[in-house]
Amino acid sequence: MALVTSKELFRKAQEGGYAIGAFNVNNMEIIQGIVDAAKEENSALILQVSAGARKYANSIYLKKLVEAAIEDSGLDIVLHLDHGEDLDIVKKCIDDGFTSVMIDASHHSFEENIRITKEVVDYAHARGVVVEAELGRLAGVEDAISVSKEDATYTDPDQAVEFVERTGIDSLAIAIGTSHGAYKFKGEPKLDFERLEIIGKKMPSTPLVLHGASTVLPEFVALCNKYGGNIPGAQGVPEDMLRRAASMNVAKINIDTDLRLAMTAAIRQFLAENPSEFDPRKYLGPARSAIKEMVRHKIKNVLGSSGSNLR
Repeated sequence: MALVTSKELFRKAQEGGYAIGAFNVNNMEIIQGIVDAAKEENSALILQVSAGARKYANSIYLKKLVEAAIEDSGLDIVLHLDHGEDLDIVKKCIDDGFTSVMIDASHHSFEENIRITKEVVDYAHARGVVVEAELGRLAGVEDAISVSKEDATYTDPDQAVEFVERTGIDSLAIAIGTSHGAYKFKGEPKLDFERLEIIGKKMPSTPLVLHGASTVLPEFVALCNKYGGNIPGAQGVPEDMLRRAASMNVAKINIDTDLRLAMTAAIRQFLAENPSEFDPRKYLGPARSAIKEMVRHKIKNVLGSSGSNLR
């Protein structure tokens, strides 16, 4: 049981036609719920920390919580920086003990994206840390990420090949129609599977990553709204589409919004039904349980990663 990189996990995922869940974490209860689910399903696991989580909880605190989860569960876990914006942040996380980092320079020109990414790869690889980068831009809003629909661009397959060859990255986040945040699709959701297939065939040894892949489960939206919320109906990425993507060289699927909705729905329900309660343990406990059951569902029915833990 240890903090590990994703290299061997991704190789197994590509061979097995499944994806590994990368779940965003912000506090102890979220980590416990995710890890308990992964332990029950004996699944490989990536816990990732965004810029917002680093600001809220401090990456050192989160790393210590992840280390405690490893000791408690006996799982190997990847600790990943999500959407690192520059080399300074990447360096800080590597120095804090992260085993995987993402540099997101996708808002720059193609050549500048390559330059920045290559700089990160050189630093990370010299220290045994793997690197994810992004080519193409997802629409949506999540933490510090904000891209309008007009500015979103799909990943060009030929550019993807050149990008991977020139940077030496370990995995590539691609844009094929997913979107950050809860408000994803108006009308019928559509992912560009033809583009995904072309990219996979052009570089079959490169693990691909989907960001913005929460389903926005309607039962959690309904609970949030029932107990005082005002979350408009939102169409996320259908789970059958994610399962199909996992069979097509997508080795990592990011999940954040569904965690937030599950946790918030459980807390709102508990406090509405117990208005005089003020003990945080009483409402954070059900929130942790809601996260656990949601993550178990994702592992079994969407990612297909049950039994994939290497130990």
